[in-house]
Amino acid sequence: MMIITDSASDITRQEAEEMNIRIVWLKTKFSDGDFPLETEEDFTRFFEKLAAEKELPVTSQPSPEEYLALYEEAKENSEEVLVITLSSGLSGTVNAANVAKQMSEYDRIHIIDSEQAIITQRFLVQRAVEMREAGKTVSEIVETIEDVKKRVTVCGMLDTLTYLKKGGRIPAALAVLGNMLHIKPVIELKDKTLTMLGKARGRSGGIKYLWKEFESYEIDENEPVYFGYTSDRELGEKFMKDTVEKYGLKNYRLYPVGGIIGTHVGPACAAISFVKKSV
Repeated sequence: MMIITDSASDITRQEAEEMNIRIVWLKTKFSDGDFPLETEEDFTRFFEKLAAEKELPVTSQPSPEEYLALYEEAKENSEEVLVITLSSGLSGTVNAANVAKQMSEYDRIHIIDSEQAIITQRFLVQRAVEMREAGKTVSEIVETIEDVKKRVTVCGMLDTLTYLKKGGRIPAALAVLGNMLHIKPVIELKDKTLTMLGKARGRSGGIKYLWKEFESYEIDENEPVYFGYTSDRELGEKFMKDTVEKYGLKNYRLYPVGGIIGTHVGPACAAISFVKKSV
Protein backbone atom coordinates (compact mmCIF):
# COMPACT_ATOMS: atom_id res chain seq x y z
CA MET A 1 0.00 0.00 0.00
CA MET A 2 1.35 3.40 -1.01
CA ILE A 3 0.59 6.16 1.53
CA ILE A 4 0.86 9.72 0.20
CA THR A 5 0.61 13.00 2.07
CA ASP A 6 1.76 16.55 1.40
CA SER A 7 4.35 18.80 2.99
CA ALA A 8 1.78 20.70 5.11
CA SER A 9 2.19 17.74 7.48
CA ASP A 10 5.78 18.98 8.13
CA ILE A 11 7.04 15.42 7.68
CA THR A 12 10.61 15.84 6.45
CA ARG A 13 12.08 14.01 3.48
CA GLN A 14 14.15 11.79 5.79
CA GLU A 15 11.15 10.96 7.98
CA ALA A 16 9.11 10.08 4.89
CA GLU A 17 11.79 7.61 3.81
CA GLU A 18 11.88 6.06 7.29
CA MET A 19 8.06 5.78 7.33
CA ASN A 20 7.98 4.45 3.75
CA ILE A 21 5.53 7.11 2.59
CA ARG A 22 5.56 9.57 -0.30
CA ILE A 23 5.39 13.35 0.00
CA VAL A 24 3.90 15.72 -2.56
CA TRP A 25 5.51 19.11 -1.96
CA LEU A 26 3.66 22.41 -1.74
CA LYS A 27 5.81 25.25 -3.08
CA THR A 28 6.79 28.26 -0.97
CA LYS A 29 8.21 31.25 -2.81
CA PHE A 30 9.80 34.43 -1.45
CA SER A 31 10.52 37.45 -3.67
CA ASP A 32 13.86 35.90 -4.69
CA GLY A 33 12.49 32.46 -5.57
CA ASP A 34 11.37 29.09 -4.23
CA PHE A 35 12.35 28.10 -0.70
CA PRO A 36 12.72 24.36 0.08
CA LEU A 37 11.06 22.97 3.21
CA GLU A 38 12.32 19.40 3.26
CA THR A 39 14.45 19.30 6.45
CA GLU A 40 14.34 20.74 9.97
CA GLU A 41 17.31 22.90 8.96
CA ASP A 42 15.13 24.31 6.16
CA PHE A 43 12.43 25.12 8.74
CA THR A 44 14.96 27.06 10.85
CA ARG A 45 16.28 29.02 7.86
CA PHE A 46 12.73 29.71 6.70
CA PHE A 47 11.78 31.56 9.89
CA GLU A 48 15.01 33.56 9.80
CA LYS A 49 14.15 34.65 6.26
CA LEU A 50 10.50 35.25 7.14
CA ALA A 51 11.54 37.69 9.88
CA ALA A 52 13.80 39.58 7.48
CA GLU A 53 11.33 39.89 4.58
CA LYS A 54 8.77 42.67 4.27
CA GLU A 55 6.25 40.56 2.36
CA LEU A 56 4.94 37.10 3.18
CA PRO A 57 6.00 34.29 0.86
CA VAL A 58 3.43 32.78 -1.49
CA THR A 59 2.45 29.13 -1.10
CA SER A 60 1.09 27.13 -4.03
CA GLN A 61 -0.53 23.71 -4.06
CA PRO A 62 0.90 20.72 -5.92
CA SER A 63 -0.20 20.06 -9.49
CA PRO A 64 -2.35 17.03 -10.39
CA GLU A 65 0.60 15.74 -12.44
CA GLU A 66 2.67 15.34 -9.26
CA TYR A 67 0.02 13.03 -7.81
CA LEU A 68 -0.49 11.32 -11.14
CA ALA A 69 3.16 10.23 -11.34
CA LEU A 70 2.78 8.44 -7.98
CA TYR A 71 -0.59 6.93 -8.92
CA GLU A 72 0.86 5.51 -12.13
CA GLU A 73 3.75 3.99 -10.17
CA ALA A 74 1.24 2.32 -7.82
CA LYS A 75 -0.89 1.19 -10.78
CA GLU A 76 2.12 -0.53 -12.35
CA ASN A 77 2.69 -2.39 -9.07
CA SER A 78 -1.04 -3.09 -8.50
CA GLU A 79 -0.82 -1.28 -5.14
CA GLU A 80 -3.61 0.29 -3.14
CA VAL A 81 -3.10 4.05 -2.68
CA LEU A 82 -4.10 6.09 0.37
CA VAL A 83 -3.81 9.88 0.13
CA ILE A 84 -4.16 12.09 3.22
CA THR A 85 -4.18 15.76 2.24
CA LEU A 86 -3.99 19.16 3.88
CA SER A 87 -7.40 20.54 4.91
CA SER A 88 -9.55 21.63 1.99
CA GLY A 89 -10.36 24.77 4.00
CA LEU A 90 -6.73 25.87 3.69
CA SER A 91 -5.74 24.68 0.21
CA GLY A 92 -6.98 23.11 -3.00
CA THR A 93 -4.50 20.25 -2.58
CA VAL A 94 -7.26 17.66 -2.21
CA ASN A 95 -8.72 18.83 -5.54
CA ALA A 96 -5.38 18.21 -7.26
CA ALA A 97 -5.33 14.70 -5.78
CA ASN A 98 -8.86 14.02 -7.05
CA VAL A 99 -8.20 15.39 -10.55
CA ALA A 100 -5.14 13.15 -10.78
CA LYS A 101 -7.27 10.14 -9.76
CA GLN A 102 -9.63 10.83 -12.66
CA MET A 103 -6.67 11.18 -15.01
CA SER A 104 -5.14 7.91 -13.78
CA GLU A 105 -8.21 5.77 -14.52
CA TYR A 106 -7.20 3.66 -11.52
CA ASP A 107 -9.87 2.72 -8.98
CA ARG A 108 -7.67 1.65 -6.08
CA ILE A 109 -6.99 5.21 -4.91
CA HIS A 110 -8.53 6.41 -1.63
CA ILE A 111 -8.33 10.16 -0.93
CA ILE A 112 -9.00 11.64 2.51
CA ASP A 113 -9.37 15.36 3.17
CA SER A 114 -7.67 15.37 6.58
CA GLU A 115 -9.40 18.64 7.54
CA GLN A 116 -6.13 19.15 9.44
CA ALA A 117 -2.56 20.46 8.98
CA ILE A 118 0.83 20.44 10.71
CA ILE A 119 0.96 18.14 13.79
CA THR A 120 -2.62 16.84 13.45
CA GLN A 121 -2.13 15.97 9.77
CA ARG A 122 1.13 14.28 10.77
CA PHE A 123 -0.74 12.37 13.49
CA LEU A 124 -3.24 10.98 10.97
CA VAL A 125 -0.48 9.93 8.58
CA GLN A 126 1.45 8.22 11.38
CA ARG A 127 -1.71 6.36 12.43
CA ALA A 128 -2.20 5.16 8.84
CA VAL A 129 1.41 3.94 8.69
CA GLU A 130 1.06 2.08 12.01
CA MET A 131 -2.11 0.38 10.78
CA ARG A 132 -0.49 -0.58 7.46
CA GLU A 133 2.41 -2.14 9.35
CA ALA A 134 -0.09 -4.04 11.53
CA GLY A 135 -1.56 -5.58 8.38
CA LYS A 136 -4.83 -3.64 8.31
CA THR A 137 -6.68 -3.28 5.01
CA VAL A 138 -7.00 0.07 3.27
CA SER A 139 -10.74 0.16 4.04
CA GLU A 140 -10.01 -0.37 7.76
CA ILE A 141 -7.44 2.42 7.69
CA VAL A 142 -9.78 4.81 5.85
CA GLU A 143 -12.59 4.13 8.37
CA THR A 144 -10.27 4.84 11.30
CA ILE A 145 -8.78 8.02 9.81
CA GLU A 146 -12.23 9.37 8.89
CA ASP A 147 -13.30 8.88 12.52
CA VAL A 148 -10.18 10.23 14.22
CA LYS A 149 -9.87 13.30 11.98
CA LYS A 150 -13.18 14.60 13.40
CA ARG A 151 -11.91 14.22 16.98
CA VAL A 152 -8.36 15.53 16.72
CA THR A 153 -7.80 19.20 17.54
CA VAL A 154 -4.85 21.58 17.38
CA CYS A 155 -4.63 24.94 19.15
CA GLY A 156 -1.75 27.38 19.05
CA MET A 157 -0.48 30.58 20.67
CA LEU A 158 1.06 33.14 18.32
CA ASP A 159 3.90 35.31 19.58
CA THR A 160 2.96 38.36 17.52
CA LEU A 161 0.14 39.88 15.49
CA THR A 162 2.60 40.93 12.77
CA TYR A 163 2.01 37.98 10.44
CA LEU A 164 -1.77 38.18 10.70
CA LYS A 165 -1.35 41.82 9.65
CA LYS A 166 0.96 40.94 6.74
CA GLY A 167 -1.55 38.34 5.59
CA GLY A 168 -4.32 40.95 5.60
CA ARG A 169 -6.26 39.22 8.38
CA ILE A 170 -6.19 42.20 10.80
CA PRO A 171 -5.66 45.96 10.35
CA ALA A 172 -2.10 47.33 10.71
CA ALA A 173 -3.07 49.68 13.55
CA LEU A 174 -4.50 46.78 15.56
CA ALA A 175 -1.30 44.79 15.08
CA VAL A 176 0.87 47.68 16.30
CA LEU A 177 -1.30 48.26 19.36
CA GLY A 178 -1.55 44.54 20.09
CA ASN A 179 2.21 44.05 19.89
CA MET A 180 2.77 47.02 22.21
CA LEU A 181 0.41 45.42 24.75
CA HIS A 182 2.05 41.98 24.28
CA ILE A 183 -1.20 40.49 23.04
CA LYS A 184 -0.87 36.79 22.10
CA PRO A 185 -3.56 35.52 19.72
CA VAL A 186 -4.77 31.97 20.37
CA ILE A 187 -5.98 30.08 17.31
CA GLU A 188 -7.53 26.69 16.54
CA LEU A 189 -7.82 24.63 13.38
CA LYS A 190 -11.58 24.17 13.36
CA ASP A 191 -14.10 23.35 10.64
CA LYS A 192 -11.22 22.90 8.19
CA THR A 193 -9.74 26.38 8.68
CA LEU A 194 -7.77 28.51 11.15
CA THR A 195 -10.01 30.45 13.52
CA MET A 196 -9.28 32.87 16.33
CA LEU A 197 -10.19 31.50 19.76
CA GLY A 198 -9.21 34.61 21.67
CA LYS A 199 -6.37 36.81 22.86
CA ALA A 200 -4.22 36.71 25.98
CA ARG A 201 -1.82 39.16 27.64
CA GLY A 202 1.75 37.89 27.53
CA ARG A 203 3.17 34.46 26.81
CA SER A 204 2.19 33.02 30.21
CA GLY A 205 -1.38 34.19 29.60
CA GLY A 206 -1.34 32.51 26.20
CA ILE A 207 -0.14 29.22 27.69
CA LYS A 208 -2.89 29.37 30.32
CA TYR A 209 -5.42 29.95 27.53
CA LEU A 210 -4.19 26.78 25.76
CA TRP A 211 -4.47 24.83 29.02
CA LYS A 212 -8.00 26.14 29.52
CA GLU A 213 -8.92 24.90 26.05
CA PHE A 214 -7.28 21.52 26.75
CA GLU A 215 -9.30 21.20 29.96
CA SER A 216 -12.59 22.07 28.24
CA TYR A 217 -12.70 18.74 26.37
CA GLU A 218 -12.97 15.13 27.45
CA ILE A 219 -9.64 13.83 26.17
CA ASP A 220 -9.10 10.33 24.80
CA GLU A 221 -6.22 9.27 27.04
CA ASN A 222 -5.43 6.29 24.79
CA GLU A 223 -4.19 8.73 22.15
CA PRO A 224 -0.95 10.75 22.25
CA VAL A 225 -0.77 14.50 22.87
CA TYR A 226 1.39 16.24 20.26
CA PHE A 227 3.20 19.53 20.82
CA GLY A 228 4.45 21.80 18.06
CA TYR A 229 6.57 24.91 17.77
CA THR A 230 7.78 27.34 15.13
CA SER A 231 11.47 28.29 15.24
CA ASP A 232 11.88 28.25 19.05
CA ARG A 233 12.47 24.65 20.17
CA GLU A 234 13.22 25.79 23.72
CA LEU A 235 9.74 27.32 23.94
CA GLY A 236 8.18 24.11 22.59
CA GLU A 237 10.10 21.93 25.04
CA LYS A 238 9.19 24.12 28.03
CA PHE A 239 5.51 24.21 27.05
CA MET A 240 5.52 20.42 26.67
CA LYS A 241 7.37 19.85 29.97
CA ASP A 242 5.04 22.17 31.91
CA THR A 243 1.94 20.59 30.35
CA VAL A 244 3.16 17.04 30.97
CA GLU A 245 3.81 17.86 34.63
CA LYS A 246 0.50 19.69 35.06
CA TYR A 247 -1.65 16.90 33.62
CA GLY A 248 0.49 13.82 34.23
CA LEU A 249 0.67 12.97 30.53
CA LYS A 250 2.27 9.64 29.66
CA ASN A 251 2.11 9.63 25.85
CA TYR A 252 3.37 12.79 24.15
CA ARG A 253 5.69 13.98 21.38
CA LEU A 254 7.20 17.25 20.16
CA TYR A 255 7.54 18.25 16.50
CA PRO A 256 8.69 21.36 14.62
CA VAL A 257 6.24 23.25 12.40
CA GLY A 258 7.52 24.36 9.01
CA GLY A 259 6.74 27.18 6.65
CA ILE A 260 3.46 26.13 4.99
CA ILE A 261 1.36 27.12 8.01
CA GLY A 262 4.28 28.89 9.71
CA THR A 263 4.01 31.66 7.11
CA HIS A 264 0.72 32.74 8.69
CA VAL A 265 1.49 32.22 12.37
CA GLY A 266 5.10 33.42 12.45
CA PRO A 267 8.00 32.37 14.70
CA ALA A 268 7.84 31.46 18.41
CA CYS A 269 4.41 29.86 18.15
CA ALA A 270 3.55 27.01 20.55
CA ALA A 271 0.85 24.45 19.76
CA ILE A 272 -0.86 21.47 21.34
CA SER A 273 -2.98 18.77 19.73
CA PHE A 274 -5.10 16.06 21.30
CA VAL A 275 -7.89 13.64 20.48
CA LYS A 276 -11.36 14.06 21.97
CA LYS A 277 -13.32 11.00 23.12
CA SER A 278 -15.96 9.57 20.83
CA VAL A 279 -19.40 10.97 21.50
